[in-house]
Amino acid sequence: MIEWFEDLTLGMHFKSPEKRLTRDDIKRFAAEFDPQPYHLDEAAAEQTPLKGLAASGWHTAAIAMRLFVEVRPFGPHPLLGIGVDELRWLAPVRPDDVLHLEGEVVKLVPSEKKPQGLVWIKWTAFNQRSEPVYTFTPIGVVPRRPA
Repeated sequence: MIEWFEDLTLGMHFKSPEKRLTRDDIKRFAAEFDPQPYHLDEAAAEQTPLKGLAASGWHTAAIAMRLFVEVRPFGPHPLLGIGVDELRWLAPVRPDDVLHLEGEVVKLVPSEKKPQGLVWIKWTAFNQRSEPVYTFTPIGVVPRRPA
């Protein structure tokens, strides 16, 4: 059970539950946050470089964040971050795609001044065909075990 920074180890792996995106989900998010033709209009989307309706990259990022929270990689502690490295959209996310995250702890740095440590977990979102569609490496702040 992960409860403190000291419970994390390099190479530790995590896997999230799955989330299916519907056509309506894609259009609803886009209408509010990223109103571009390839996220809203199927006919117009066919004429774009994406060659069809696709979720906004920010929608994919929001879903990845939700899945990250559901994994609870820092045990009972809330997720607190100071940034994100290496955020990349690798492939379009389409209606009815089913996404999940897989993560690996790639860096751990204990603080010398505060009762916490920093952890980098490289997350990759995969669709139902095991194709990577998104990757990001958030920098998390995790409390150290009390003395």
